Amino acid sequence: MPDFTLPGFDLATFIRETLAEDLGEGLPGGGRDVTSESVIPAEARFTGVMDSRDAIVVAGLPVAEAIFRHLDPDCRIEALVADGDQVPAGTDLMRIEGRARALLTAERSALNIVQHLSGIATLTRAYVDAMREGSATCTLLDTRKTIPGLRFLEKYATRQGGAQNHRMGLWDAAMIKDNHVAVAGSVGEAVRRAREAGVEKIICEVDRLDQIEPALQAGAHHLLLDNMDPATLAEAVRLVAGRVPTEASGGVNLQTIAAKAASGVDFISVGRLTQSAPAADIGLDFKPL
Repeated sequence: MPDFTLPGFDLATFIRETLAEDLGEGLPGGGRDVTSESVIPAEARFTGVMDSRDAIVVAGLPVAEAIFRHLDPDCRIEALVADGDQVPAGTDLMRIEGRARALLTAERSALNIVQHLSGIATLTRAYVDAMREGSATCTLLDTRKTIPGLRFLEKYATRQGGAQNHRMGLWDAAMIKDNHVAVAGSVGEAVRRAREAGVEKIICEVDRLDQIEPALQAGAHHLLLDNMDPATLAEAVRLVAGRVPTEASGGVNLQTIAAKAASGVDFISVGRLTQSAPAADIGLDFKPL
């Protein structure tokens, strides 16, 4: 298995569960690749090339390699590019050689993860490039809008595209939003309660300029400026005056991100990076040896 580690992510378990799902482990008649077993001779060997039909930012190759090696530990794999590389359409990404049945069984799971993660990385890079038209220093953030079970991989992919991870989950920072404020009674009261609870990092969402000072006075460490237009964002940045980092969120797309970045905010967060990035068009063609 390749040396691929992410804190909190168990690659071996992920591969076992992914392949078990595809093979129907535990289901009546499941636990096998019926097509490969019936069509491909047991001794047959394949060689193949994984290639991109789109211009992409690559992500997920080490995971794909681990999937292939799980079913054929002796297969030969040569990565031709690295995660994070930006490559044109038609680029060969990986060469593979090994037992035909094993490689065919692993093919769809391996392709799915590279297509999905490369799609996220590619969209992320597009947002970074668009953001740079408005600011040379603003940082793109991802969000918790991830597919359950894939958060660590999806946030890995945004890093390959040039973003920075925001919260990994509910545990590493308080994020006070409108529903918390509704229960607490005010922005200031919600922040005060988090401070009194000993929370080390408090991010507070504000959607009006008059909420900024109460949030700061109560001890917020980071302000999320929600659904503000560029002019309002610029005024919010002026009011904050560098006391805490500022983050723009909401209404961000490839057409609006430059103007929002030009407002002077430190960060811009985009849920679409992981929520709805289109998969990259990546194929894998085998031929017998």
